[in-house]
Amino acid sequence: MRTLLICLFAFWGGTSIAQNKQLLYGMDEVPQHLLLNPGGKVSQKVHIGIPLLSQLHVNAGASGIAAYDIFQENAGDINDRIRTAIFDMEAEDFFTATEQLHLLDFGWRARNEIYFSGGVYQELDIISYFPRDLAILAWEGNRDYIGYPFDLGELNVSGEMMTVYHFGANKALTDALTVGVRAKLYSSMIQFSSTDNQGTFVTEVSEDGDNIYRHRLIDADVSLQTAGFASLQELDGANAVTSELLGRSLFGGNIGVGFDIGATYDIGRNWTVSGSILDAGVTFYGKDVETYQVNGSYDLSGIELIFPPLGEGEETIPYYSNLEDDIEERVGLDTITNGYTRLRPLKVNAAVEYRFGLPVGSGAACDCKNLNGAIDTNQAIGGQLYTIFRPKGPQLAATAFYYRKLWQFLSAKATYTIDPYSFSNIGLGVVADIGSFNMYLAADNLLWYNNLAKAKSVSLQLGLNIKIGEDD
Repeated sequence: MRTLLICLFAFWGGTSIAQNKQLLYGMDEVPQHLLLNPGGKVSQKVHIGIPLLSQLHVNAGASGIAAYDIFQENAGDINDRIRTAIFDMEAEDFFTATEQLHLLDFGWRARNEIYFSGGVYQELDIISYFPRDLAILAWEGNRDYIGYPFDLGELNVSGEMMTVYHFGANKALTDALTVGVRAKLYSSMIQFSSTDNQGTFVTEVSEDGDNIYRHRLIDADVSLQTAGFASLQELDGANAVTSELLGRSLFGGNIGVGFDIGATYDIGRNWTVSGSILDAGVTFYGKDVETYQVNGSYDLSGIELIFPPLGEGEETIPYYSNLEDDIEERVGLDTITNGYTRLRPLKVNAAVEYRFGLPVGSGAACDCKNLNGAIDTNQAIGGQLYTIFRPKGPQLAATAFYYRKLWQFLSAKATYTIDPYSFSNIGLGVVADIGSFNMYLAADNLLWYNNLAKAKSVSLQLGLNIKIGEDD
């Protein structure tokens, strides 16, 4: 069990985290900013994402621990470091893995001035809250925790890999207001979730004298929902699994629907506010579904009391096999194949921006034809709030940013973000338009790049597009 926990810490220390893309939000030079706010401003007339390269987004980290805390060298025994980490962390700490790869991305402005955009991307999203009680039980055992109720409800994990097909429309309704909406179809490849669990495990001093201790599983209600896993176990080889997953990405798996909505509004010539709601949707799981459920209570006062040993010369009773059968009979381990429905993790963005500096665009020294409207300048400052709704409640992030257009072809955005992972997250994004090629690179937690093991979250985004025609 201790070996398992060490492996889990190794995984958690290097997993991906978060879905906040504060460096790209509001960066009009990047076509993919419309996926963060369908109502963002659009500067180009046409864009075509380079397949598999238009956007790659990966993150790494954890909210309550860094890999360095466990695997640092010359800092004593690793077992002591793991024990310290277990007791320092709380049940509200969490670990997530997120990754996004765009397979297809395109957009164009129609004659009615509506900018249509669409594409396909693959997404991975996993979150696991830290089951503190269960980690203590696995690492320490129950000898020193007589009477302590270990909470089974701390087991809370979910994850999914899916392909998302999307198509949106964006239009400037007035000189000040731009709105947009995006429809999404989800094609789930694999999914699992174990949330809303209940029950306790407690060891007590036995009162009847038959044994010293009494082990009790009280009102256990634990389930694991899976979709897409059962049939994979029957396949032979990695090639067969890959082929099956690719088929599910083309609507061969479980299907869902959703939408994004957003808007941008200019207040006078220098102020802009914007906001978006992303992945307001649901996925329906009816294919290849299995739910494993344990429900009930169980008391154990010693194996020998339930299965007394046989006499000398007789065959030995397989105690643990009989114990397993007895637990399954009293508590029940059911496999259910009924379908289920799950909401997508809803995301909300809100931002305010103040522009200043020299006017840019069209080469004019001032915007003389739009004295009452917003102006584009070479500098801006502002703030952004981000929320994603998770099983145990919303996770928040607040960002302050500074934008600078360095030259006509090169822009940069620096951010400082406070989130559950860090109070020192400094990021930098750079966008270059060289001819028709649009390239961008963005990274978070730059202070820790000399030793990534110490960072609780590290993010990287990059992309390559073709942009045609800038709006006048």
